[in-house]
Amino acid sequence: MAGPIASGGRATAAPPGASYGRALGLLASLFFMWGFITVINNTLLPHLRSVFDLNYTQTTLIESVWFIAYFFASIPAAKLIERVGYQKSLVIGLLTMAAGALGMVLAASLPSYGVTLIMLFVIASGITLLQVAANPYVAVIGPSETASSRLNLVQAMNSAGTMLAPLFGAYLILGRSKGGTAATGTVLTEAERLADAQSVILPYVIVAVVLAVLAVVIARFPLPAMGSATSRVAKADRKNHSLWKHRNLVFGVPAIFIYLIAEIGVANLFVNFVSQPEIANLTNEQAGRYLALLWGGMMIGRFAGSAIMQRIRAETVLAVFSIGAFVVMLITVFTTGPIAMWSLILVGLFHSIMFPTIFTLGIKGLGPLTEEGSGLLIMAIAGGALVVVQGWIADAYGLQTSFLLTAACELYILFYAVWGAKVTAPLPDPVAETTH
Repeated sequence: MAGPIASGGRATAAPPGASYGRALGLLASLFFMWGFITVINNTLLPHLRSVFDLNYTQTTLIESVWFIAYFFASIPAAKLIERVGYQKSLVIGLLTMAAGALGMVLAASLPSYGVTLIMLFVIASGITLLQVAANPYVAVIGPSETASSRLNLVQAMNSAGTMLAPLFGAYLILGRSKGGTAATGTVLTEAERLADAQSVILPYVIVAVVLAVLAVVIARFPLPAMGSATSRVAKADRKNHSLWKHRNLVFGVPAIFIYLIAEIGVANLFVNFVSQPEIANLTNEQAGRYLALLWGGMMIGRFAGSAIMQRIRAETVLAVFSIGAFVVMLITVFTTGPIAMWSLILVGLFHSIMFPTIFTLGIKGLGPLTEEGSGLLIMAIAGGALVVVQGWIADAYGLQTSFLLTAACELYILFYAVWGAKVTAPLPDPVAETTH
């Protein structure tokens, strides 16, 4: 796989001691935006469920299409980065997302379930391009020992976006629709569904404009190159090494895949779950506001995790958080009322450090194989597509029971933290050597 860290073979290596503070600050805005746009789906899904009269399987299929994009777009994204460079690829990714957001306006105007799926795929493909470049970039520009701490810190901005998105969606989508403000179980007329479909137009116009402005800013910003000489050496060295000798990567890819099933399942079904009479008996709009607390917990957890990992090994922190997530998911499944709702909110705190920590543990010790390993880990985000399995379980056995799948996912993360993340056959990291 082409390297997401390289600058297309045309940039010069960054000088030793170069400061990446401003670049990281700008990249943090990208983390914010893709988190924001991804989590708009959490309020969009119950909205579309009402507009198109979907069951849980059809509803979660919308999110599955979103994450299938990670599988199909990861390799083309990495190749694009190698061909046109890091900075141009970021601009292309942002403009792709903006085009998809404008496409959502078309989907709402028709309205069309099929066009909605296509446009969400386009937006997710743009996000994939940003992910393939930005995550490994942040991970390798400092000491490898603090990579998890650094990526957790920047990912906290992603969580800030995910925390604000439910409020944005609840107000501009659910709050402006009949289905979003009516009591659970209310049957809408055809005219009401058509009117509700139009409520997504304004939010996605706003999103498209912001993405276009950010693309212009990125295009004009002097981002530091990440060393073309390093990439050429890496390509020669790769022939003598195998990814499959690195246990932390081999078990890290399924860890990312499985974690995404857990995170996306909780987020996408949260509104429907807490709206149930036996849980909190809320309207979808009210439940959307509580969803912001779940994502707020992820933001707090990442800031805290970044500080904790300065003193405690990342593997240990990951193990403790996975145990906490498993416990609160069992409480969610086997209780009712406010206890079930607040336990589901609390899982956001425990999920917070999982993705960035698994990612940095997965590429640890890969040396010249870091680029390929990073690409595989980003591709594993496609695990979010299997949220449709939880939708099927919810239809067959009940929404509350479906969260047992989430609990099972937490156990694999615990296994990875305790055993799977151990580094085997570590290789020297030439990238780190050029950036100190």
